[in-house]
Amino acid sequence: MALQSAAPDEVRQRAEARVAALAGHMRAQLPGLTRRLQAELAEKVTDLRGDPRLLDLLYGSTESNLETVIEVLRYGIPAEDVTGPSAAEEYARRLARHGVSSNALTRAYRLAHEYVLDWAASWIAAEEPDPVVAYAACRRFTSMTFRYVDSVSEQVVRVYETERERYLANRGTVRAAMITSLLAGEQIKVADAEAALGYGLGQWHLGVVIWGADRRTSTQELRHCEGLLAEIATAAGSTGQPLLGRNDGSGSWGWVPLGLGAESLDLVRMEQIVAAAGSGLRVAFGSPASGMEGFRQTHVEALRARTVAMVAAERARMVTSFTEAGVRAAALLATDLDAARSLVRDTLGALAADTEPAARLRGTLLAFVVEKGSYVATAERTHLHKNTVKYRVDRAVEERGKPLDRNWLEVELALIACEWLGAGVLTADAV
Repeated sequence: MALQSAAPDEVRQRAEARVAALAGHMRAQLPGLTRRLQAELAEKVTDLRGDPRLLDLLYGSTESNLETVIEVLRYGIPAEDVTGPSAAEEYARRLARHGVSSNALTRAYRLAHEYVLDWAASWIAAEEPDPVVAYAACRRFTSMTFRYVDSVSEQVVRVYETERERYLANRGTVRAAMITSLLAGEQIKVADAEAALGYGLGQWHLGVVIWGADRRTSTQELRHCEGLLAEIATAAGSTGQPLLGRNDGSGSWGWVPLGLGAESLDLVRMEQIVAAAGSGLRVAFGSPASGMEGFRQTHVEALRARTVAMVAAERARMVTSFTEAGVRAAALLATDLDAARSLVRDTLGALAADTEPAARLRGTLLAFVVEKGSYVATAERTHLHKNTVKYRVDRAVEERGKPLDRNWLEVELALIACEWLGAGVLTADAV
């Protein structure tokens, strides 16, 4: 009981001595403690697994941090005077280059702190007979190590962010040059191209173009597009790492690896993903294609689908796929808008008016034309009653001002132009 009633100054001095002794014990146990802590972090922070070189660096980072903590505890060094160990900073740089999230880095520091606190508390409880001194020693150890972790984790995150920005800029330059060469059809060895891109070319690909109204080119926007492309890849059934190329203000170009083949895209799911991403983003897809030529082809198709959406402007869907019925034809029509407007005006007459009633009639008439004039098939396609279909078709023909007994192809093209290009080809008022 006499030990428990010791003066505060005596308790503080003995607690300081106990923490200094703990630092000596940590020094003696450093190799084993480092290995156990490395294994703990590798198990709980899944992003830190996989690469043996990263695990080796994790060991070095853990050991150097523990060595620095030992010195802080032995000599009472203020946390603000401590510089992060060089091994810890190098580990942060390596994680940045591997695309591991900074969240994984900060979580590792928190988990490491928890592990060491538990280990230290157990040792103090076993070595210090006076519970008052033991409590004071635990508080001192917790406070000093917390300040250390708070300061050093902030330092290594700054190192991580700086390296990530530099790496993305350099990687983007190399990738952009190689992508330009591939899209230009230059003769390039597959191995050289794959090394520069970090992406396999001997598989199926899905071309993607992502753009938004603000047309930012910052690293933050690049990461935003990376995240969206990763979600698209997962939804498309890809198990590989997608490739994000150019980001120059007109949109980001991407490719989703599809391995040995691809199923039809779930465009409803894609629209949900894009909507959740926010920022007014729009996405265009090509059709899946294989090999180096397929890499070029699906990209060109995605650009053409994007052109369709750009002409439609604010009326464009969040997702436009080159595989959708009518998009291929609309892309061709979009290459000469004057000719497309003339076709729409001359073929549809008053039906080309930019109004809701005209749009309903055009939609039904397009389905009727696609179904080769079958009211029954049109009703099934549009989920309307057969009589409603007939009424709308008759009204559409009336608005057009001429029968449908000839030039069905031109009528179909004009209706496709209206459906996909919107105000870009419609007239403000009925003709």
